[in-house]
Amino acid sequence: MSHATEQIRNVALAGHPGAGKTTLFEALLHAGGTIQAAGSIERGSTTSDFDPQERNRGHSIDAAIAGIDHRAADGTRVHVNLLDTPGYPDFRGAALSALSAVDTVAVVVDATTGIGHGTRRIMDHAARRGLCRAIVVNRIDADGADCASLLHELREEFGAFVLPVNLPADGGTRVVDCFAGDGGDSDLGPVADWHRRILDQVVEVDEAVMEHYLDAGEGSLGRQELHDAFEQCLREGHLVPVCFASARSGTGVRELLDAIAGLFPHPGEANPPPFRRGEGDAAEPVLSRPDPSAHVIADVFKVVNDPFVGKLGIFRVHQGTVRRDQQLFVDDGRKPFKVAHLYRIQGRDHVEIDQAVPGDIAAVAKVEDLHFDAVLHDSHDEDHIHLAPMEYPRPMFGLAVEAGSRGQEQKLATALHKLSEENPCFRVEQDPDTHETVVRGLSELHLRIQLERLRERHGVEVESRPPRIAYRETVGAAAEGHHRHKKQTGGAGQFGEVMLRVEPLPRGAGFEFVDAVKGGTIPGQFIPAVEKGVRQALATGAVAGHPIQDVRVIVHDGKHHPVDSKEVAFATAGRKAFLDAVAKASPKVLEPIVDLVVTAPEVHMGDISGGLAGRRARILGTGAARGGDIVVKAQVPLSELDGYPAELQSVTAGRGRYSLDFSHYEPVPAALQQKLADAWHPGQEDD
Repeated sequence: MSHATEQIRNVALAGHPGAGKTTLFEALLHAGGTIQAAGSIERGSTTSDFDPQERNRGHSIDAAIAGIDHRAADGTRVHVNLLDTPGYPDFRGAALSALSAVDTVAVVVDATTGIGHGTRRIMDHAARRGLCRAIVVNRIDADGADCASLLHELREEFGAFVLPVNLPADGGTRVVDCFAGDGGDSDLGPVADWHRRILDQVVEVDEAVMEHYLDAGEGSLGRQELHDAFEQCLREGHLVPVCFASARSGTGVRELLDAIAGLFPHPGEANPPPFRRGEGDAAEPVLSRPDPSAHVIADVFKVVNDPFVGKLGIFRVHQGTVRRDQQLFVDDGRKPFKVAHLYRIQGRDHVEIDQAVPGDIAAVAKVEDLHFDAVLHDSHDEDHIHLAPMEYPRPMFGLAVEAGSRGQEQKLATALHKLSEENPCFRVEQDPDTHETVVRGLSELHLRIQLERLRERHGVEVESRPPRIAYRETVGAAAEGHHRHKKQTGGAGQFGEVMLRVEPLPRGAGFEFVDAVKGGTIPGQFIPAVEKGVRQALATGAVAGHPIQDVRVIVHDGKHHPVDSKEVAFATAGRKAFLDAVAKASPKVLEPIVDLVVTAPEVHMGDISGGLAGRRARILGTGAARGGDIVVKAQVPLSELDGYPAELQSVTAGRGRYSLDFSHYEPVPAALQQKLADAWHPGQEDD
């Protein structure tokens, strides 16, 4: 059907792995009439997991999109853009990028296993991003489901503003509406009690509605008054509605679709996206308006390099109307491109459409300038506009890769570039020290998937090996350094003398260069050369060949020669004076430390703790999760995690999972520092 912005609902299903998001996605598409029968993960027939890797592994790797044209029980007609996002932390980049396209995040929680680490993470992220949140409790009719206890846990974990809008009844075989207040009983007590709690919560945000409610009672509130206050609650995080359902049996699925239609916000009711003009602290907020007649502002949140269609840029329209044959600009580009074809995405299928209004999700193909997070617009008034950066986890796992056969180097480079375009948490780096091509991702599994895609999609065989760890160096104390560079070559000589001081800076502060020379002992024109020499030493290291950071260098004295002093002389003197100072300043090698979160059955607690202790880990704490699982939080040197995924799978019989994020750098043990120093053989230097 054709639709206006007010009829659009943009909803992402997100949450902990294994909660049933993909099965619920299928059930909603079936209930809405988009597909004739719900697909099955076991049979590999789902709409969202259409990639061969997803079908082989039985879980989502990328975010998938499909639309539902739905007529609710009250006659409301809506178009729902539904996004199914991966739950595994290995594929968080795909999940988080999808959230920039929606107004509401529906966090799916398994009624039998409860709140997981992924549940907390996605709830926190959605709150920070200003997105409306809802919770869908799935598998309410499964053995072991305890909806009453789970609702209590949800309210304890996230706040008393977590309230059900429908409730399970008769052992989870049906659901009853408690937002409308029809009365009756549920598995969680009288419906009227929960109805009253919702009203009490909703009316708090509007004084006029509150006074009307207190004076005339709940029956006096009109549908529109309640709707407006409800949407305000969602925008402000004052209410997180809970819906109960069973994707397998279909219980509560149509009711969930009706709740999406009647209670979830349309693009004009949700919080506006955080667009900015300019960069850094000088960036100014830009308010987009869901006005179909305004200039176009759209954001590309997903890029797919399709072997048949070419590069496909999938975007959310925030303002204006995108039409076929229209001219659009990418970011600050001067040259527009023509929208030759405009598509709506239905799983793996691309359905051609004529236009996309504010709130719509659409796609264009074969536009090479498109990239992740690009802003599309139709006027240079929208130049320099971009969405506030998403908080993506830092890709820490790395592999050095090279083409499996000679002559495929360029093909490998092209394929790696295409993969990096598709995934904000997959990076390709060129190590200037080792001349390695290093790919980085969120986990060993994440990188293994990408290497499989190199072979299967792009026909490139690669060889991989662990890269060098990204060690750094720093100083632990202040010290003085001095070097006189003097060289006679028969003609004009070289002369430069530098005296400087190094001081440690707080971790993460970087590098500071201070010119404290008095009386012109080093003429001003040579100070940049001294800094250049110091920066050369920063890059090459002083202890084990790794970049130096978190140090202040103060140049305070020196000597020059009126004829023989040259920039090259002061660059050499500056570099060697710096190395002299570092050698006296308790030099340290730093290693990257990561925050590790392991979730596994409690019976494996001893094996997990013992294994981590053998990897120089610091256990920060443990906690219980539903279903007999425990959560172990630790900080571990990245260099010690080689082989850990296989170890975890072995000791937990495949039931353990983990996530990690970069934390900080800290000094390596003395024995390891000596080993790294012994392995480094700097070249001989000439004076």
